[in-house]
Amino acid sequence: MTDTLATARLGRTVGRAPYRDRVTSTAPLLPLASVDFVIVDVETTGWEPGEASITEIGAVRIGPGGPTGEFSSLINPDGPIPADIVALTGITDAMVSYAPPADAVLPGFLAFARGGVLTAHNAPFDIGFLADACRRSGLAWPAFPVLDTAALARSVLDETEVPDCKLATLAEFFRARTRPCHRALADAKATADVLRGLLARLESAGVRTLAEISA
Repeated sequence: MTDTLATARLGRTVGRAPYRDRVTSTAPLLPLASVDFVIVDVETTGWEPGEASITEIGAVRIGPGGPTGEFSSLINPDGPIPADIVALTGITDAMVSYAPPADAVLPGFLAFARGGVLTAHNAPFDIGFLADACRRSGLAWPAFPVLDTAALARSVLDETEVPDCKLATLAEFFRARTRPCHRALADAKATADVLRGLLARLESAGVRTLAEISA
């Protein structure tokens, strides 16, 4: 649901952990070329954690040598999906009726993401829902470094290059191999291609570490 998230939500907090710009938490002094990025997207039944639930998680992991894995699962939200959300994502009640609940899916996702820099487009939305779902499931939310590709794009690109920093706009600009379509894995793949484009820009500007992004 990346493109429908209002820019004003970028300053939102999850518990006590702020997710404002670019890299959050203490950014390690790792060369960007050696970082494992875990690019994640979630689809949900609404817009606010605590009031809505996750219906799908999709993620791809990219290491120094390229993609190393994918994670994808529908999730039963334990409630009906509103009609406007069905129209947006194409995910129906029937599709999730036999899907596992969040508490059965999240441990696998956390294992998949372990040790990586969690990356999302408009990260407050996705990270907010994932952290809230872990809390509801009795799971500890790990202290992931978090990279927001929307915030990063706003600092790397200007209005002469793109009219906005929506995922669809950036995917077209960077010629992403996957078109975002409000399905979790497809949007994660599109975000991964956007990330590659942004990292190439940073490298050409002399940025070499995560710490420099968060400075």
